[in-house]
Amino acid sequence: MFSKILVANRGEIALRVIRACRDLGIEVAVVYSEADRGAPYLELADQAICIGPAVSAKSYLLIPRIIAAAEVTGAQAIHPGYGFLSENSKFAEQCRESGLEFIGPPVEAMDRLGNKDKAKAVARAARVPTVPGSEGIIGSDEEALRFARSVGFPVLIKAAAGGGGRGMRLARDEASLLPALHQARTEAEAAFKDGSVFIEKYLDRPRHVEVQLLGDRYGNVIHLFERDCSLQRRHQKLVEESPSPCLPDATRTAMCEAAVRLAREAGYYSAGTCEFLVDQDNNFYFIEVNARIQVEHPVTELVTGVDLIREQIRVAAGERLRYSQADIVQRGHAIEARINAEDPANDFRPSAGTVTTWRPPGGPGVRLDSHVVTGYRVPPNYDSMVAKLLVHQPTRAEAFAVMRRALREFIVEGIHTTIPLHKQIFENPDFVAGRVDTTFIERELMRPRS
Repeated sequence: MFSKILVANRGEIALRVIRACRDLGIEVAVVYSEADRGAPYLELADQAICIGPAVSAKSYLLIPRIIAAAEVTGAQAIHPGYGFLSENSKFAEQCRESGLEFIGPPVEAMDRLGNKDKAKAVARAARVPTVPGSEGIIGSDEEALRFARSVGFPVLIKAAAGGGGRGMRLARDEASLLPALHQARTEAEAAFKDGSVFIEKYLDRPRHVEVQLLGDRYGNVIHLFERDCSLQRRHQKLVEESPSPCLPDATRTAMCEAAVRLAREAGYYSAGTCEFLVDQDNNFYFIEVNARIQVEHPVTELVTGVDLIREQIRVAAGERLRYSQADIVQRGHAIEARINAEDPANDFRPSAGTVTTWRPPGGPGVRLDSHVVTGYRVPPNYDSMVAKLLVHQPTRAEAFAVMRRALREFIVEGIHTTIPLHKQIFENPDFVAGRVDTTFIERELMRPRS
């Protein structure tokens, strides 16, 4: 086991990894930018190293600074968290070239799965259903038109690299195809330095369901069941839950087994997530692999009892998985609400500033993952998420009741948050009944009031 780990991230996930290291008896160092100087969670690490200014490209994304911080602190391994460098295979390779263990999947698997087009080829080799799409990257406008006509509109144009909805455009007809194609390429180039795109058939009102995977270096791969992430706004997840409320058992079993096959085909180990779209007839289609720990990983931890961060660390240290597939059981129902520093009443404008009151909820069945305290200054430079509010109860109905109670208790002043929106969501009868899809928020809750 490692004696010291460097956390190459910030905020909530940095605190989560620090705590996991403490639980394993491992010393821990953490990096921070000038924007995060003085953040309370830094005091919980053994060392905190400033790596640059607020701009991510000059701090959290600057690989030489991260490597240097690990070397200066005497760390043996680096945990990248999520976002930033977590899915950067060049970073993983440079870690290992520097004698540092990257706490994540192997470089080869990251390369195979980090590009959506290559990942689809892996899925097909593993006999995993994929959304009907172009065979490879779209090279010309003429090729785009030919393919779209062959599968029928609407179609979805997607960046081959990256995620989070960037480089993604919907074309409902021929007139909108080429403008959408050019916009997607431009956005993909700006976001990922790669303007490559491919086209898929657009599925109307699908659900988004992902399968949590865990593997070791010795070929052992298991799934930890699924999370339903259908409640989204502009491709950004708002609420996640497990089990999925509308997934038949046969579909759940087939999807989880398909995810394991894909991971084995790719030579994957560590924690990762295989993501699917599910149509209205419960057919599922692979869309991508997130080769890292996910924001919503605590949902799975609550229903399975497995600490995913600890297991990531153990696997990176060369240990075998401590669980077989038969050991993993879904118990009860868990839900996560992402609390962002945004103003839902003002088109979700980011709300940086000082938190003057932070009164978190508690009580039975409530978990809050957050680095925020009263007096904390939310910087304007990074993702707006400030907390993950989770509940776990024997049934979905009981989980909803506890979530409503926790949202009422959660008082935040000094900044705007999405708490009011979540109160609305958890009272919505369609969501309560599980009748949601990836377009639900914009279609039902964000409609202009008449």
